[in-house]
Amino acid sequence: MATGRGRLLLQQWLGLQALRLPLGGVCAAAGSGGFRKGPGVQFAAGFTTLKQYTRHERNWEKSSANCSVSLDSMPAEILLKILSYLDAVALLCAGCVNRRFYHLANDNFIWIRIYSTAFSPKTSNWKVNSVEKTAVSVNVLSDKDKEAGFWKKEYITRQIASVKAALAQVLKPVNPYTGLPLKTREALRISGLGWVIILKEKSGKEYVMGHADLFINDSSVTIVWCGKNWPRLATLSTLNLCGVTPVFMDRSKIPTKNGPRWHSLIAKYSLSDLPESTMIGCDRLIRLFCLNPGLLLGLWKGEEELAFVMANLHVHHLVERSTLGSATVPYELPPHTPLPDDSPEHGLHGYQLHVDMHSGGTFHLCGTFRGLFTKKGSIENGYAKLTVISFKNNTEHLPLIGKVGLPWRTDVFDGCVKNCSIMDVTLVDECGKPFWCFSSPVCMRSSPRPSDGPNFLGQTYCVDYTDSAGKVHMELVWIEETEEYFIVSLILYLSVAKINHWFGTQY
Repeated sequence: MATGRGRLLLQQWLGLQALRLPLGGVCAAAGSGGFRKGPGVQFAAGFTTLKQYTRHERNWEKSSANCSVSLDSMPAEILLKILSYLDAVALLCAGCVNRRFYHLANDNFIWIRIYSTAFSPKTSNWKVNSVEKTAVSVNVLSDKDKEAGFWKKEYITRQIASVKAALAQVLKPVNPYTGLPLKTREALRISGLGWVIILKEKSGKEYVMGHADLFINDSSVTIVWCGKNWPRLATLSTLNLCGVTPVFMDRSKIPTKNGPRWHSLIAKYSLSDLPESTMIGCDRLIRLFCLNPGLLLGLWKGEEELAFVMANLHVHHLVERSTLGSATVPYELPPHTPLPDDSPEHGLHGYQLHVDMHSGGTFHLCGTFRGLFTKKGSIENGYAKLTVISFKNNTEHLPLIGKVGLPWRTDVFDGCVKNCSIMDVTLVDECGKPFWCFSSPVCMRSSPRPSDGPNFLGQTYCVDYTDSAGKVHMELVWIEETEEYFIVSLILYLSVAKINHWFGTQY
């Protein structure tokens, strides 16, 4: 627009120069030159003016074509002046253009102004020393004797630290029954947290995909990725699940989609080989494969290519794992201080279990079981047995609500895999602290009737889950008359190594 105005003004100026006449006017000019007066003289003058304007116009266009200006050809001083008007987010994006812009965008003089504006102490009229302290703090901020990019790193570090402090404050209140944070949803909103998967080919090429759907449950988060342009499964080696947060968080603004972001590795999965033992179910279109911890892969039947990916994350330490790690190293929990066990000879007592089974927003089970215990003598094969629901006690048996099945959807098709769901487990110790937490896809498989239990009238099924901390074994019976499943047995097997690490005991 500015170029158009400049060209218009140039044309007007050239026309005025061509029409500029002596003080005597047209007649005086013609008389002094010996030309006769009349319209013919005016026409000749106008024709000469037109030729001069056309020649000037061509020369101007030729010079404009030969004098094209690019940012790369501009002096560093002018570029630094332009960059000084950008905010921190735009400045980081400008640094990704090329090597020259990266060094220019690292200029300490620009970043020291951004840093001092954001973090300098506020002056106060009520305190005499506040102005002096402010002056001293500004004087301390100097770009001398500092390597390029020093104040950029300081600013980013302070920004990340401020976000972490705000999140820690929000996550401080915990539920007295589950030991989990009360304001996980608020923490997710404040941090602008999202999740991506990074698919790596064997050749080293990477594909980064943002999530398509997100479901926040009572004690877990379910994230779904789907699309049409998946890379071929045979070429993939690993899948990295990462939390993604904006580097600069402004609560008053919605995070920009393409702004600078921080990646925190949560889990890494191998896709080189998917054994049949990891398949948990199928329907007429897809097969489901479960990879610990909590990852579900949907593969098209026949083609054996990716249809969708689903991740299930328990909310225990979810925000920390999704924000405090790096792109290559997951977040490590602080060292655990063993809790004193006042009666190690009596085993475990006073435990609480919170278990949910859900799929597609439908909850089939929401159960809380208190007063759980196990004796020291019940330890077998490296596991302590914790009975939650017993075969022999009919009053403890519970039904599952609704039809159990895991719905799925892509851009083209949708469906539901029967007898599959998501299980969320939160086991709380006698001190009210989460002892064992997980969220994972599970499936109900047909099983023989238990020999030591009552003779049920319907078909029996079992649900099993295993990780390094323990095992879950659930027995169910299908009641044909009411068309529902009943949980007739639920047993937790806690790893003795986990118990010894938690309490400092020697079971």
